[in-house]
Amino acid sequence: MSNNHPLKQLLTILIFFSLSCKESPNDPAIKRYEAQAARVTIIRDNWGVPHVYGKTDADAVFGLMYAQCEESFERLERNYVQQFGRMAELYGANYLAEDLKMRLVYDTSAAKIDYKNSPAWLKNLCIAFADGINYYLYKHPETKPFVLTHFEPWFAMMLPDGAYIATRFGGLEIEDVNNLYKLNDEKTARLNNILKWPGEEMMGSNGFAIGPSKTAAHSTLLYINPHVSFDFRMEAHIVSEEGLNAYGAVTWGQFFVFQGFNDHCGWMHTSSMADAEDLYEEKITQNGNEFFYEYDGQLKPVGRKQYTLKYKMGSAMKTHAVTTYYTGHGPVMGSRKSKWLSLKIQEHSANGLVQSWQRTKAKNFAEFKGSMQLLSNTSTNTLYADDKGNIAYWHGNFIPKRNVKYNWTLPVDGATSATEWQGTHGLDEIVQLSNPASGWIQNCNSTPFTASGINAPDKNLYPLYMAPEGENFRSLYAIQMLGAENNFNLDKLIAFGNSHYLSAFDTLLPPLLQDLANLSTSDPAYALLKEPAALLKAWDKRSSVSSVATTLAIFWGHSLLSNYYTPGTAEEGSDQVKIFSSIIKNTTPQKRIALLSQLTAGLNRAFGTWKVAWGELNRYQRISGDPSPHFDDNKPSLPVAAASALFGSLPAYETDWTNTKKGYGVAGNSFVAAVEFGEKIRARSIIPGGQSFNPNSKHFADQAQMYLEGKFKDVL
Repeated sequence: MSNNHPLKQLLTILIFFSLSCKESPNDPAIKRYEAQAARVTIIRDNWGVPHVYGKTDADAVFGLMYAQCEESFERLERNYVQQFGRMAELYGANYLAEDLKMRLVYDTSAAKIDYKNSPAWLKNLCIAFADGINYYLYKHPETKPFVLTHFEPWFAMMLPDGAYIATRFGGLEIEDVNNLYKLNDEKTARLNNILKWPGEEMMGSNGFAIGPSKTAAHSTLLYINPHVSFDFRMEAHIVSEEGLNAYGAVTWGQFFVFQGFNDHCGWMHTSSMADAEDLYEEKITQNGNEFFYEYDGQLKPVGRKQYTLKYKMGSAMKTHAVTTYYTGHGPVMGSRKSKWLSLKIQEHSANGLVQSWQRTKAKNFAEFKGSMQLLSNTSTNTLYADDKGNIAYWHGNFIPKRNVKYNWTLPVDGATSATEWQGTHGLDEIVQLSNPASGWIQNCNSTPFTASGINAPDKNLYPLYMAPEGENFRSLYAIQMLGAENNFNLDKLIAFGNSHYLSAFDTLLPPLLQDLANLSTSDPAYALLKEPAALLKAWDKRSSVSSVATTLAIFWGHSLLSNYYTPGTAEEGSDQVKIFSSIIKNTTPQKRIALLSQLTAGLNRAFGTWKVAWGELNRYQRISGDPSPHFDDNKPSLPVAAASALFGSLPAYETDWTNTKKGYGVAGNSFVAAVEFGEKIRARSIIPGGQSFNPNSKHFADQAQMYLEGKFKDVL
C-alpha cells in the first residue's frame, strides 16, 4: 500500500489495550488476553476504519475481533446465532423453521472435531479469534449479549466462508421444511421466504479485472463490488510481522478479509450457481414407527435425531422438540409434493477456513491458485488481479462430478445410485480464465461463457451443472464498456462501476414506445399518456434523481415483470435477458399500455401528480444503528440516482417500501473498492453511510453523500 498518508495524518490514534484500565483478576484466561493485547495496536483513520497491527497473525486476529466488537458486537453475535440455528431465541417462533434448517446442515459436533484436528497454526488463529471477542466482553460489561455470552475457538469453524449465503441448500424453500416438520403456520412460512425472485439481486455482485494492455499506466486494475445488505460487512486492514497485510471487507464474526487485497494481489467474489449441493427425492416406506428409504431396490433404515429448539414468547423462553431424519444422502430437510427431500453437501472441513485465510496472504498467482486447490469454496466465483500483470477468474470452486443425464437444478431421484456424486472436479477442470487476449474479465452473477467477450471459455466443453447461469443486463453492459475502453485508470474504472445506465430498458422500452406511437388520438389513453410517452421517448435510459422518466420506466417495468413471470428455479431466473425478452414479446400492446395507464393513475392518487422525480421516491436514510433498519418519511433522507440491479444498474440499490410511501435503500452496493496494482498499490473505497453504527459518531454518515455520488475515499 502507498505510504502517502503517514500515521501522523490520521485523526484518531487509539491504542486501546491498556493494562492499567482495570486490575485484572487471577484468571489465566484474562492474563492470556492481556498478554496478547499488549502486542496489538489499533489505529482508526480519519474515516474510522480500523488498521490492526499485531506481532503475529494470531495477534492481528485478536485485534480484528476486538475492533469488530467495538463496531457492532450485536452484528457479530447475530451471525453466530443464525449459524447455530438460534434466531428464534431472539425473534420468536416465526424463525423455528429457519433455525431447524441451519441445525440440520451446520453440525456443531463436526466443527469441534475440525478444530481438534486442525494444525497448530490454525488453532492459534481460532484461539485468538475467541479471545479477542471474550476480552472485549470482559472490558465492556455494559455490552449485554443476547444469546452467546462466551465464544469458543471452534466457533470459527462454523463460519469458514464469508459469502452472503454460504450454502444455497440445493433450491430448498422454507415451505419445504415446514411441510414436513410443521414448525410454522402457512402465513409465517411465506414471510420467512424473503429471497424470492427478483429479490435474488440483493445477493449479486460485480467484479472486474483489467490487465495491463487495457490501462493507461500498463498496470492491473481490480473492481470489488459486492451486492449485499448495506451493513453485512465492515471495512478493515489487518497487518502482522508474519507477512499478513490485507485490506477489505470482513464479514461480521470472521477473522479474514473476504473481499479485498494485500500488497501483491486482490480478490473479489461473486455469488455463484456452480452446483455444489443437491436435493434428493427419497422414496419413503413406513413400517410401524420406523421409516425406510429405497436405494437400488433395497430398503434402508432412516436415521433419526432429536432437536430441542428454543423460542422467545414475550418475556419467556419456550421450547419445541422435533424429531428429524437422515438418509445416506444427508439430512432430510423437508418435503415437496409429498416427497421427502434430503440434502447432500460437502462435508464440513477446516479446509474452508484454511482456504479463506491462505488467499489473504498469497504473494503471487501461484500461491493464490494453491489456495484454490483446496476446493473448499462452495458458494462463490473468484476474480483475481496482481502486481505482475495477471488477471484470472474461476467459476465456483468445489464442484462434484455427476451423471450429466440428470437435471441437477431440480431434486433428483434418491432411490438410485446413478445420482450419486462421482468424486470432485479438480481445479483445472472447472470453468476458468487467466490472462485472456481481450485484457479484461467481468462477472456480474452471469454466465462465465461471456466473461471476457469472444475470449471466454467454450460452453460446449463443460457440463451444464458447472455453470447453469444465464445472461443478465449488468453483464451485457459491462462487456460493451470494457471492450470499448483501452486506457482505464482508477477514475475511469470508478466512473464505469458507478454508471447509471439501465440496460434492461434496451429490451423492455422499445415495444412500449412503439405502442405509444401507434395510439390513435381517439383512444382514451392517448391524452393521458401523451406527455409520459414524450418523456420516455426522450429518456437516455440513465437513472437520475431529477428524472420523471426513470420513475415511470422502473415502476412500469416492475409491474410488467411481477405480473407475468415467476421462475421455477433460481437457475432459470438468472437468465434475465431471455426472460425479459420473452415477457415483453408475449405481452400484448393493450396490456403494456394499460400498465402504464394504471401507473400514472396510481402516482396521481399517491402524490397528487404522476410527475414524480426518481430522487423523490428513491431515498437513502440512516437514522439508527440497529441491525434491522427502520425508516420514516418524516425524517431527513437523501435522494438516490442508482436503481435496482434487476434493471441492469451496476451500482445496485435495492429498496424497502414497508410502511412508507418512499423507498429506502437496504442492500446493493456495500463495500466497494477500486485497486491499481502498479509500482505502488493505489486504492479507493466507499461504503454506505459510514463506518460507525453510533448515530452520535462523526463516522455515522460521513461517507453517505460520497457514496451516493460515486466518489470514493483514498484507502489509507
